[in-house]
Amino acid sequence: MIFGRKHRKPITIADKKVVEWKYAVCGYCSTGCSIEVGLNDAGKPVASRGKGNAPVNQGKLCIKGIFEHELSTTSGRGTEPLMRDRIYQDFAPVDWDTALDHTAAEFKRIQEKYGRDSVAVVSTGQLLTEEFYTLGKLVRGVIGTNQYDGNTTLCMASAVSGYKRSFGADGPPGCYEDFEHTHCLMAFGSNLPEQHPIIYWRLKEALEKRKFPLIVVDPRVTMFAQFADIHLPITPGTDLVLLNALAHVILKEGLQDQRYIDAHCSGFDELAATVEKYDPITASRICGIDPDTIRHVARIYAKAPSAMSIWTMGINQSTHGTDGVCGINNLNLITGNIGVPGGTSMSITGQCNAMGTREWSSCSGLPGYRMLEKPEHRKEVAEFWGVDEDFFPPKRGLQQTDIFPAIESGEIKALWIVATNPLTSMPNQPRIKKALEKLEFMVVQDGYRDCETVDYAHVYLPGALWGEKEGVQTNTERRVNLVRKFVEPPGNAKPDHWIFTQLAKRFERGRAIPFPESSSDIFDEMKQLSKGEGRNLDISGMSHDLIEQQRGIQWPMREGDQTGNPRLYSDGVFPTANGKANLLAMDYIEDNEVPDTSYPFWMNSGRVVEHFHTRTKTGKIGNLNKFSPTPYMEINPDSAKEFGVEHQKYVRLVSRRGDAVVMAQLTQRVPRNMLFIPMHYHDCVNRLSLGLLDPYSRQPAFKQCAVRIEHVDQREAARLNVERRAF
Repeated sequence: MIFGRKHRKPITIADKKVVEWKYAVCGYCSTGCSIEVGLNDAGKPVASRGKGNAPVNQGKLCIKGIFEHELSTTSGRGTEPLMRDRIYQDFAPVDWDTALDHTAAEFKRIQEKYGRDSVAVVSTGQLLTEEFYTLGKLVRGVIGTNQYDGNTTLCMASAVSGYKRSFGADGPPGCYEDFEHTHCLMAFGSNLPEQHPIIYWRLKEALEKRKFPLIVVDPRVTMFAQFADIHLPITPGTDLVLLNALAHVILKEGLQDQRYIDAHCSGFDELAATVEKYDPITASRICGIDPDTIRHVARIYAKAPSAMSIWTMGINQSTHGTDGVCGINNLNLITGNIGVPGGTSMSITGQCNAMGTREWSSCSGLPGYRMLEKPEHRKEVAEFWGVDEDFFPPKRGLQQTDIFPAIESGEIKALWIVATNPLTSMPNQPRIKKALEKLEFMVVQDGYRDCETVDYAHVYLPGALWGEKEGVQTNTERRVNLVRKFVEPPGNAKPDHWIFTQLAKRFERGRAIPFPESSSDIFDEMKQLSKGEGRNLDISGMSHDLIEQQRGIQWPMREGDQTGNPRLYSDGVFPTANGKANLLAMDYIEDNEVPDTSYPFWMNSGRVVEHFHTRTKTGKIGNLNKFSPTPYMEINPDSAKEFGVEHQKYVRLVSRRGDAVVMAQLTQRVPRNMLFIPMHYHDCVNRLSLGLLDPYSRQPAFKQCAVRIEHVDQREAARLNVERRAF
């Protein structure tokens, strides 16, 4: 008997008629995959493929990378600058001179009337590094406002603060190669198979060659948790309790690397005294992990010849995010797992160039990880740029999450948004809308005219997207890689560094400071500024051509080096005052919004593999959007039965701040008292989220708040969903 169709049609791959392949690095997440874009004989991008000899992805791409070439033809792109007198009035197209003249004039008017810091700038993790450097030069050296930050505050600020507190400087100390050497991996709040599929593939390859324990800490049964040897379904927001308890067991049983601690760490006695209070029984009552499991995991981790920890937003997006990062660093320091093959404390970054903005945008200080608080750093950059060092503020100004409350209070009157979409990405969305309505002037610079935040702008500046300009990005493991330009931007859209340079010319200071116009010349300027005795962030040995030749280079790569360095702190010397890492004693403080009788569910949020951030890009690519076109929530079947919720029916979720209509998906991936919602949809998860801030990083707690379920009219909900999908 023959099964199946009688005449089976074979699978065929369509010939896209590619005549040339252009090199790039993917512009979605932070993995840093080398990619080639195929052009047909008309110069149109028609295909994407992974670069086979690239060290990061070795020819592989996730679904987003496979269809990335389609970005150049997506709908909703901005093609001309637009202006209007007030929000909600119709925009009128104008030329670039008119738009930039008006923008500069408004910034000057408002600063003269209210002071330099009455203008705020909020950037992104999506620009090229040369563009970040140029923007920082414009804001710090020309416009002069101290209210300047990037949207990376929403995803990576706690990792940055944690690295600085523990090690004295930002920068992940490890690399992907550590998967191939480690003897134990513990992942905190990270769902690699969906968030960073190619990094997960690297891990899976390592596990197939040499089996080692995989431990996943996550309140949800994610895909990663299902693949783990041990899953710890922690109570949301209590990571520090678990980390202190693991350290308690390690010290109590003498499993620490005392020789490493004595030689390379400060604060051991204070840490030991604090974690003494977090015995497994006490900790289990808070974090929800039973005492024997805590002891078991601590022993596995400490006894491994090398062990590494990774984390993403499950740690960072918490009121205790920075403490959680420092707790992970503590765990690796007391076991001697920093700077050695297979031993590292490694944040998995969110955006393609979040590292680039951390390194060179001057948001948190000055370029190259220099600090405004250090007079010698202000002097060094001032002399290099040719500005008065007194023009720089003596300390960092407001971060993104504090800029919007400052608009409410009237401290900030003008706002410049660059390639980010706070009306979807910021917590407590209704409050953000009201703040934007109070501004005297707002300019939005974005590749997409239909980005939601543009509706509140007085001026819209159309920027070029990935592949429409040339420059570098830095990935999770500090690897600098190159995007070659392969297509022209639509209409009169311009590269972001061109916009920054042209705006600088509208200011007297900007005309006095040289602004290189080509990305390679900007990179050469950055190379000169990266040099310095003992500086880890040194790219002076790199060039655009060499980066492409090596398919990405990890910093530091100093002048004369043949390639970069995969790890930091291998010598045990840290960029602190005494050269030692800081072990930090931190108590847990309960400040979460927790479920109660009125709001009985935890609300959790996260990423799905087919979408990226606010869907400005992926929502327009049919082969991506078709998998998740609709806002939905995951709910446990037992809870669904109790509350009368049916599979694929719409419900309204209500928090103390707002409401959202979503489709129900019944699954055992969440416990009975929790709901999970993808983060990507406008008018959805961030209408509900709380957004309490971490005291160090000022990053919002997206992951913990309480909601209830209400029933809705199914026809009306379906109609609203159709309108969303039309976007």
